[in-house]
Amino acid sequence: MALTKTTEITSLTFTERLVCYAQLFKIRLTSFVVISAIFGYFIGAPAYNVSEIIFLIIGGFLITCASNAYNQVIERNHDKLMKRTQNRPMPLGKLSIVEAVTVASLFSILGVVMLWLLNPLTGILGLLAIAMYVALYTPLKRVSTISVFVGAFPGAFPPMLGWVAATGSFSLEAGILFAIQFVWQFPHFWAIAWKVNDEYTKAGFKMLPFGKKNTTTAVIILLSVVALLISGFIPEMVGMCGRITTVGLAILSLLMLYPAIKLVQTKDDKFALRVLLMSYLYLIVSLTIILIDRII
Repeated sequence: MALTKTTEITSLTFTERLVCYAQLFKIRLTSFVVISAIFGYFIGAPAYNVSEIIFLIIGGFLITCASNAYNQVIERNHDKLMKRTQNRPMPLGKLSIVEAVTVASLFSILGVVMLWLLNPLTGILGLLAIAMYVALYTPLKRVSTISVFVGAFPGAFPPMLGWVAATGSFSLEAGILFAIQFVWQFPHFWAIAWKVNDEYTKAGFKMLPFGKKNTTTAVIILLSVVALLISGFIPEMVGMCGRITTVGLAILSLLMLYPAIKLVQTKDDKFALRVLLMSYLYLIVSLTIILIDRII
C-alpha cells in the first residue's frame, strides 16, 4: 500500500524506512561529497593507507548524511510547498522529528570522531562543515541570497578535507582545492535556482541573485563560470600541477561557458539545465585530471 501523509510511522516496513533514510540523507549528493573527499586524499597522499581511507569514507559519509538530515528537519514545512521536495519523508510525516534529529546527532558525533581519529584538524573541519551548513546556510536561505556564498564554504570542504586527512596539515595546495570547488558552487547552485526559482520563491527561499530570472542574473551566472575558468589556471601557476590540469580544467569550464552565454541571450531554462549538467561533469572530472597530472 502506498504511504500517505496520514500513514503512521510505526507502519513503515524495513524497506520503506530504508528508502526514507536514503531520501533524508540525499544519498546521491552524499556520494558526490565522499568521492570528492577521496580524490582530495589521493591528490595529497604521498602513499595511501587503507585504514585512513576507510575512516575518511565512513566519517565523511556520516557527517554529510547528518547535515542533510538536519537541513530537511529544519525545512520540513517549506519543503511541503515545493513539488520537488514535498514527497520527502519529513513533509509527509513518515519519520518523526525526534527520530530524524536523534539519528542525525548520532551520525554527527560518530562522523566527527572518525575524522578526528585521522587527525584533529580533519575532525575540526568536519565539525565546522556541519555547523556552517546547518546553523548558517540553512536558515539564511530564507533571509538573503548571501546564503549561496555562505553555503559555498562547507560545500567546498570535501577535497580540502581529503587532503588534510592524508597529510595532517593545511597547505597552499589544500587551499587551491578548496578555492576551485568554492568557485564551482556558484554556477552550480545558481543553475539549480534558475530552474526551480518559482518553487523556491513560493517556499520563501532566496537563492537566485536579485530573485529574478532576468538578464542581470544570467550575466552573474556567466561571470561565475568565467571565474571558474580563471581559477583553473592557478594549480599550474603555483607549481601544484602541470599543463595537463590547466588544459583539462579549461575545457571543462568552456563546456559550461557556452550554455551560460546562451542563457544570457535567451533566458531559456534549458541552458540553465545544461550549465547544471556540465557542472556535475566538472566536479568529478576536474579532480580526476588533477590526480592524474600529479601522478605522472
